[in-house]
Amino acid sequence: MAGNGYDNGEGAADPRRGWAAAPGGQNAQQYPGAGPVGEPEYFTAPHPGYDPGPFGAPAAPGAYDPDQPGHTRAFTVEDEQYYAAAPDYPGAAPDHPGGQDNVAVYRAGGAPHQSGPRLPWKALLTGIYRAPSATFDRMRDHQVWLPALTVSLAYGVLAVLGIGLTRDEVVNSTFTVALTAIAGAAVGFTLAGVMLGAVTYGLARQLGGDGPWQSTVGLAVIIGWTSDVPRLLLALFLPTDNLVVQVLGWATWLVCAALLTTMVRRVHDLPWGKAAGAAALQLLALLVLIKLPTLG
Repeated sequence: MAGNGYDNGEGAADPRRGWAAAPGGQNAQQYPGAGPVGEPEYFTAPHPGYDPGPFGAPAAPGAYDPDQPGHTRAFTVEDEQYYAAAPDYPGAAPDHPGGQDNVAVYRAGGAPHQSGPRLPWKALLTGIYRAPSATFDRMRDHQVWLPALTVSLAYGVLAVLGIGLTRDEVVNSTFTVALTAIAGAAVGFTLAGVMLGAVTYGLARQLGGDGPWQSTVGLAVIIGWTSDVPRLLLALFLPTDNLVVQVLGWATWLVCAALLTTMVRRVHDLPWGKAAGAAALQLLALLVLIKLPTLG
């Protein structure tokens, strides 16, 4: 039995070389299917004038080349033509002509967002202040109308009782008048919050954001009203012109600005500058309509 594993001693194809070995050292060209004598086919140049690399591709620029000065090979016009004609060449680098660029450049709206399951009320309200970015990411694709409505109604009641003039009027009026004033304030602040949130959503979309309007408006309402609750609670016991109330009022407005900007940035996938621009009109409205009349 021959050492090559065949009973008749005939040569077997060597997959590492690409041609058939002939018995007795005979020329491999005598056998059908055998490759050319000498270098295998994949070492031949695909184009005249090339120094080919493995598998028929030109040698990469900068590769060792004994025929070139410095023994390195520069990127030539022929290389450019080769890579342009073979865009699917697996070895082509992303920055080579014809190579496929597999680097994903993310743009707003260009990739699906991965939001988690809806948070319960307590986790939502505490998460906005404890872990705002993670909370906004998770609630991006969920509407929060019921928490936003509840917060708006509660804020309307606190606003009536927390402002000195309106509190005195409500306390000294009849029950029907007081109930009407409280209900009107609750509805009014609810509508105002929705309108301001809609403005923030519209500006975010104009600036290139891709977030849904339900979560934008709902979260904007929650942020705008809950951030001012500490001041209103303190104003129930202290005059509005008290220094502590004044300082707390400005501090809560800054907190609202930071949270609202973060929400727009995470929900709409915008940079900080554009997110702040989208939130600016709502923040200015809160300052002019609510903060300055009570803090001035």
